[in-house]
Amino acid sequence: MNRLKRPNTRRRSVLSLTAAVLAGVPLLAACGSTAHPGAAAVVGGQRIPVSSLQAQVNAVRTAQQASPRSAQLIGSSAQLSQAKLNGMIFDRILERAADDAGVSATRHEVQTARRQAAAAQPGGERQLEATLLQQGALTPAQIDDAVRRDVLMSKLAKAVGGDTATPAGQQKVLAVLTRTSKAMHVDVNPRYGSWDNTKVALGSTKVDWIKQVSGEARPQEPSDA
Repeated sequence: MNRLKRPNTRRRSVLSLTAAVLAGVPLLAACGSTAHPGAAAVVGGQRIPVSSLQAQVNAVRTAQQASPRSAQLIGSSAQLSQAKLNGMIFDRILERAADDAGVSATRHEVQTARRQAAAAQPGGERQLEATLLQQGALTPAQIDDAVRRDVLMSKLAKAVGGDTATPAGQQKVLAVLTRTSKAMHVDVNPRYGSWDNTKVALGSTKVDWIKQVSGEARPQEPSDA
């Protein structure tokens, strides 16, 4: 991905990526599946506990409730549980794909990308946090994971020769993620829907990973659709 080579593009991409990852998907009462009690999903044989998912959801709700725009923020992210689970599953797939490709994201790279994203905001870090809570349903503590996802996606694209400026290049990156997704045998608690390997996303979400890979996704309010 070219975003690491063009800082201005990368700054915009952080907002685009996190907003798209968390495009709204209804808040469901979670419980474990029969096969995996207490698990929201199992990815590569590793459980994502319902408790971990709910902790992320609760953190966002607490931050939203503290905002002067709480009603709007909560109303626009009604499908938060599935959106958060979608991101948690995708992160594990991306991590495996990046590891297979021999790339990783260092703490320094994540911190640098976050500082650049904050510098692109008129109000700096505080404005970045407010924007991502509104557009991506992210708390300040969750931003680093989202930025790390962006850095890893960029490095993976470069490693696999995926020129994300072209449809063919985008498909090449998506093919790697799809292959990894299939190999990891994602099993989702039916309460949250089912995993779509071709989209590399929960089937009920509207996440388009090709647009995220190419940096074309635009920030948007999480919706109820």
